[in-house]
Amino acid sequence: MIELSHIHRNFQVGEQTVHALDDVNLTVEAGEYLSIMGPSGSGKSTLLNLIGLLDRPTSGIYRLDGQDVTALSDREQAEVRNRRIGFVFQAFHLVPRLTAAENVELPLILAGIPPAQRRERVAQALAALDLSDRSQHKPEQLSGGQRQRVAIARATVMQPALLLADEPTGNLDHSSGQGVVRILERLNNAGITLIVVTHDPEIGQRARRRLQMLDGRLESDSGAA
Repeated sequence: MIELSHIHRNFQVGEQTVHALDDVNLTVEAGEYLSIMGPSGSGKSTLLNLIGLLDRPTSGIYRLDGQDVTALSDREQAEVRNRRIGFVFQAFHLVPRLTAAENVELPLILAGIPPAQRRERVAQALAALDLSDRSQHKPEQLSGGQRQRVAIARATVMQPALLLADEPTGNLDHSSGQGVVRILERLNNAGITLIVVTHDPEIGQRARRRLQMLDGRLESDSGAA
C-alpha cells in the first residue's frame, strides 16, 4: 500500500540545513497497525505529514497503492488525500462555528457527494461513534473525548483506506484517551490501515508494528525482515 524509497526532507533554517527525514525507506501493507515513536524533533510528524500528502519530500519516491504520488500536482494530491486518507490530530481541528454533523460533512461536500447521501453518511458516522445525540452541538459544547470522536467520524466518513493519527490522545485524560485508542483499533480491525504517532509508550506498544525514529532516520522497525 505504502512504499517510501530513499525519502529525504530538508528544511532551511537560516544558513543551516535541517535533515528532518534522512534516507527513509518504508513499506506498509494494507491493513497494518503501526506506531511511530521517538523524541521530539526526531521526524515523526514530518513522516506522517509526508505519508498523508500534506508535505512533499525533498527527494525520493512515495508510492501509494503503486502510484507515484510525488509526481502529482497539488490539486491531484488533494483529491487523493480527500478520498483515500483520513487524519486525526491532537488538537482536533474542528471548525468552531459548525456543529458536529457539519464538521463531519465537510469532506463529503469537498468530494461533491449529493446532499441526501451526505446526510445519510454523516448520521451513520456519528451513530457508529455514539454521537447521534451530539450532532447539533458545536465543539465548545463537547468534551475533549467527544471532540476527538467527532474528528474520527470526519476522518472516516469518506471510508478511507488509510487513517493517520498524530498524538490522538495528547489533549485527553487517560480514560478518554483509552476510549479513542479502542475506537482507532476497532477501525483497524475492520480493515483500515492505521498509523499512529505517539510519545506515549503504552499506546505505542499496542501497535502490532512499531517504528522508532531518531534524527530523521528509522532507528528500528519491529516488522523489519
